[in-house]
Amino acid sequence: MATSSTEQSRGFFRIKSAEWPALLLSFAYFFCVLGSYYVMRPVREQLVAAVGSTSLPSFYLATFLVTLALTPIYGALVARFPRKRFVPIVYAFFILCLIAFIPFFEIQGQLNPKVLGGVFFVWVSVFNLFVVAVFWSFMADIFTVDQSHRLFSVISIGGGLGAIGGSLLAGSLVGHIGIAKLLAVSAGLLGCSIACIAGLVVWSRRNPIEKGVDRNEVVIGGGMLAGARQVFASPFLRSMALLLLLGDGVGTVLYALQADYAKAHFPDGIARTEFFAHIDLAINVTQTVLQLTLTPWVLTRRGPVIAVITADAVKVAGLLLLVLVGNPALIAVALVATRSFAYGMEKPSSDSLYTRVDREERYKAKGFIDTAVWRLGDFTIALAMNGLRGLGMTTTGFACLATFAAGGACWTAWRLRGTRELATQAGR
Repeated sequence: MATSSTEQSRGFFRIKSAEWPALLLSFAYFFCVLGSYYVMRPVREQLVAAVGSTSLPSFYLATFLVTLALTPIYGALVARFPRKRFVPIVYAFFILCLIAFIPFFEIQGQLNPKVLGGVFFVWVSVFNLFVVAVFWSFMADIFTVDQSHRLFSVISIGGGLGAIGGSLLAGSLVGHIGIAKLLAVSAGLLGCSIACIAGLVVWSRRNPIEKGVDRNEVVIGGGMLAGARQVFASPFLRSMALLLLLGDGVGTVLYALQADYAKAHFPDGIARTEFFAHIDLAINVTQTVLQLTLTPWVLTRRGPVIAVITADAVKVAGLLLLVLVGNPALIAVALVATRSFAYGMEKPSSDSLYTRVDREERYKAKGFIDTAVWRLGDFTIALAMNGLRGLGMTTTGFACLATFAAGGACWTAWRLRGTRELATQAGR
C-alpha cells in the first residue's frame, strides 16, 4: 500500500497525508493534458463543420487505420521500456507534431479544407486517445483500488479545470492571435505535463503499491498485440469494450448532429471555433461541478459500477428530452448533459475499474480499448448515420437510437458485477 492503514484520512475526499504530493501532481498533470487538448479541440471542430458531418466516416476510417497502425508501436514501447521512459516519449512525440502543424494553419485559407481537416482530425483524435489513455493507465498503475475510489474523482477535477481553462483560452485568444498560434499554446501545456510525470515517478518509487517493487524500473514485457488478445479472452475486458462502444454511440451521434448545426449557422472558421469553445466550456464547467459534488459521493459510497449506471441513466433522460421535443437547437443541451456525465462521472468511475487487472492489461488492453475499439466504433456509427440519412432519418430518429445505446450501457454496467474481477467485492 502507498500509505499506512493507520494513517488518518481527512476531509470529504478522505485524503491521507502521504497521498497529497501524488494527488497534487496528478491533478496538475491532468490539468495540463486536458488544457492542451481543449485549446486545439475547437480548431478541429471548426474544420469538421466546414466540410459537414457527411465526411466523418472517411475521417473516422482514417483515424481507425492510423490508430491500428500505431497500436503495435505503442505496445512495443510498453513491452521494451519502463514506464518512466515510455510515458514521456509518448508526450514528446505529440509535442513535436503540434509544432509541425503550425505552418499549415498559417496558410489555412490557401489549403483544401477537407484535406487539412482530415489530417488534423485524425491527428487530434489519435492525440486524445493515446495521451488520455496513457494518463489513466499511469494513474491505475501508481494507486491502489482504495486510492482510486477516493482520489480519481479529485484528479478528474484537475482535468475538468484544465478543460475549462483550455476552452477559455481558445475562445478568448483565437480572435487576437489566430488559429495557428493556439497550437503553440497547446504544445506548451503538454510540455508541462512531462514535469508532472517526473515528480510522480519519484513519489511512486517512495510509495510502491507492492512492497519492494519499483514499477518505474520494471519492464512490463509481453507481445505488441497482447492488448487485443487480452480483450477477446477476458469477459471483464469485453464488457468494458462494449460499455465504451455504447457510450460512443451516444457521443458520435450528437457530435455529428452538432457539426451540421454549426455548418448551417456559423459562416467562418473564427466564428465556428468560438462556438465550439463555448460548448466545451459549458460541458467542462458542468462536469467539474459533478466531480466536486455528486461523483465522489457515489464513487466512494456506492462504488464505480453504480456511478457508471447513474451517468448512463442521466444520458437516457437527456436524450429522451431531445426525442420528445425534436428541435435541433436542443442538440447542444443534450450534448452538454450527456458529455458532462460521461466525463464528470462515468470516465473516472470506469477507469478506476482497471485497478483490478494486472499491469499488462492496464496499459495494453486498456490502451487497445481506448484507441482501436473506440475509433472502429466511431467509423461504424458515422457510416451508419450517413446510410440512415439517405433513408430519411431525422434528428428525432437519431436521438432515439442514442437513447437505446445509453440504456444498453446501463445494462452492460450492471452485468459487470458478475465478472471475476468485481464479483468478490460486489461491484465496489
